[in-house]
Amino acid sequence: MDLSQLEVFLAVARERRFSRAAEKLYRTQSAVSQTIRKLEDELGEPLFDRSSREGILTDAGQVLIEYAEKLLNLRRDARESLRELRELQKGKLAIAANEFTSLYLLAVLAEFRRLHPMIKISVQRSLGSRTPDHVLQHNAELGVVSYKPEDTGLHSVVAYLDELVLVVPPQHPLATAREISIRQLGAESFVAHIVASPYREKVLQTFQKHKTPLHMDVELPTLQAIKQFVALGNGVALMPEISVETEVARAELVRVPVRELRIQRKLRLIYRKEAGLSHAARAFLKVAEAAARQRAGRYRFQREG
Repeated sequence: MDLSQLEVFLAVARERRFSRAAEKLYRTQSAVSQTIRKLEDELGEPLFDRSSREGILTDAGQVLIEYAEKLLNLRRDARESLRELRELQKGKLAIAANEFTSLYLLAVLAEFRRLHPMIKISVQRSLGSRTPDHVLQHNAELGVVSYKPEDTGLHSVVAYLDELVLVVPPQHPLATAREISIRQLGAESFVAHIVASPYREKVLQTFQKHKTPLHMDVELPTLQAIKQFVALGNGVALMPEISVETEVARAELVRVPVRELRIQRKLRLIYRKEAGLSHAARAFLKVAEAAARQRAGRYRFQREG
């Protein structure tokens, strides 16, 4: 029993005659009769009373008609749902990111939501070191990381160039300097993120190279906490530029260039190689690519593999 047989069955049941059903279906009457006969043979029950010229249903036909309508309605609903997915009228997208990398997503997500407001988006908080695993394990379809994953099962796209910058409170003695030397930071008290990263190691190595002590006297769990603490006059911090743009623009923090400290970070969008992307994920990548063209500057869209 297949759905095409059920379509013929319902047509005969509704039209009450094999001839009218054949016209409705643009088929010959003999083809319709053969289809009904085959369906009856498969079910082992007559569906129409052949003693009447009217297409009167038997008890078995009365039972089948309800299920036939349900099955054909389910097919219609499935097709409609798939159409809505294709046209981005429904669907969901899960993205794994940490506190820092999720900042890149804000502008792109805003544009994506403007274009596709019916898509439900979930940005799942993930340690940067664990984000590739979350994507590979299908916990998220896309991920955002600040390094190139080593796993060959992932595609990566460079989406944003960020830089580690020194920020100080407006009243700090260094706040008026156009540029400073790293040696001028030897006596400063730094506020750091409590989660270690490869970039912290790069900073430590740079300070060691220039024989300058690095005093990390306070460690806090979030970028927001670090910004607020520094803005209140409690030391200085090295932070991702994208995370302090608003505070610098409002003069709540001051960015001070450090001559010997130029540490860039590439933010990458990652996704599984072997899996076909959902319509929502493909649309998100298109929005990210368009953002790179329109915004330029630090926004990129460079595929790496």
